[in-house]
Amino acid sequence: MSIYTIDVTQEDGTAYSMAEYEGKVLLIVNTATKCGFTPQFEELEALYKKYEAQGFVVLSFPSDQFKQELATGSEAAAACRLDYGVTFPMHELVKVNGSEAHPLFQYLTEHTKGFLGSSIKWNFTKFLVGRDGEIIARYGSKDKPLSFEDDIKKALA
Repeated sequence: MSIYTIDVTQEDGTAYSMAEYEGKVLLIVNTATKCGFTPQFEELEALYKKYEAQGFVVLSFPSDQFKQELATGSEAAAACRLDYGVTFPMHELVKVNGSEAHPLFQYLTEHTKGFLGSSIKWNFTKFLVGRDGEIIARYGSKDKPLSFEDDIKKALA
């Protein structure tokens, strides 16, 4: 199994395969619009705009698992676009932990360890994935996106 065998669903209900991103550097983030870390959308968008032409994509997966999200993925996406000018791909609401976790997050957590184990502890956990589909790094909620810009540049090189 690889990250490219997993299907995901956009905010509008359109399903597609992660294979669409083969050869790109990805930053996959579980997000929430009512979280104290929500201002990180500004830095995520800045990085996306800066490196998109080099093959960098930010993928946002809203989750209400920590009770800080709007009712639907499309509502979350609309709020992010309005409040933070987000243009990167947004997806449907997903679970990130437990037996009902989305297969993408099952894969990401099985292949990385966080500060307190493999489960995701809070919103805005970020996974940097290389062009080969291998996970390069995992960053916690408190890690601001610009703080690991050098890792993104290395992955793009």
